Amino acid sequence: MTLADKVTALRLILAPLFFIVYLIPGLSPRFLGEDFRWTVPVLWVLFALSEASDLMDGKLARSRREVSDFGKLFDPFSDIMVRITYFLCFTLDGTLSGFPLLVILYREFSIQFLRNLMMKKKVVMAARWGGKIKAVAYMITGAAALLAASAERLGLADPLVRLPRLAARGLFYAAALVAVISFIDYLALYRKTPAPQHGENS
Repeated sequence: MTLADKVTALRLILAPLFFIVYLIPGLSPRFLGEDFRWTVPVLWVLFALSEASDLMDGKLARSRREVSDFGKLFDPFSDIMVRITYFLCFTLDGTLSGFPLLVILYREFSIQFLRNLMMKKKVVMAARWGGKIKAVAYMITGAAALLAASAERLGLADPLVRLPRLAARGLFYAAALVAVISFIDYLALYRKTPAPQHGENS
């Protein structure tokens, strides 16, 4: 694996760590106490590292001339693993709604299937601008939801919890819409890509 791929792989470690730390308040307080405010800075560090690694890996690959077909597939795979993880956490505790999560899951599974079909056409489908805009929408939604969850864990006043939560839910619906539009763009690309001729190598 290249250095960029190792940075990408970091997200596959951070995702389950975020999940575990986020759900710690649901564990028995006999072992961990009843004050879970310490989880707030830890979650923000994990979130920031995940998003920073997404920005770094592509730049590293290009600057070191290590762009590869593997990296083009590994990067979006790692992205969705970490973002689905924190969307699931926020949905489980009621910070976010379930319907946008379902739309996003359908979109991401469909994209993986589409990438497999593109491989049959001898084409590696890297992230397009629509996918990058979608990633930014996911990141902003995740930050807003984590802000709302953090305010609740810190015991802040109700408006400081309720307002970020409403904003996060609105952003979640917007992110789901962007995800669907992005999928349509990928689907159009697939339809325009010709199948390889017999004996043609790529």
